[in-house]
Amino acid sequence: MNEQKNDLKVMLKNKFSELPFHRFMGLSVDCFDIDNGRINFDMRDELIGNRFFKILHGGVIATILDTEGGFLLILNGAWDSEDNSSDDQRIFIGGSVDLRVDYLRPGKGKHFVASGAILRRGNKVAVVRTELRNEEDELIAVGTGTYLVG
Repeated sequence: MNEQKNDLKVMLKNKFSELPFHRFMGLSVDCFDIDNGRINFDMRDELIGNRFFKILHGGVIATILDTEGGFLLILNGAWDSEDNSSDDQRIFIGGSVDLRVDYLRPGKGKHFVASGAILRRGNKVAVVRTELRNEEDELIAVGTGTYLVG
């Protein structure tokens, strides 16, 4: 079973990095832990929202938090079944319903990591809490997202 999960990790990592938007944003998988999958990215000029202070654009922050929420649900949907039945693949067809973002401090840093946790997963919707931190472990923003899962 561990070999099957390792194969699944490789497949998900490849699929994640194949998405054009993820490549544009410079996102990569930091951790495949089902309870705390993480994605990360480096600061680039294209992501700056305030040139004077060189901080992340608020839309970039919201996008990363939303992407992390979906990523956690994909991990959960992919691995919560022993037999990977089609019923457990329903998470892959979901989408964002709502996202609330609390910007706690300016997005300063050179490297950022998004992490989170699934608060509730039902038959139709799931709720995920996400956060974004910089390389100094400063909490930049938190998000609460609702996602369609069925």
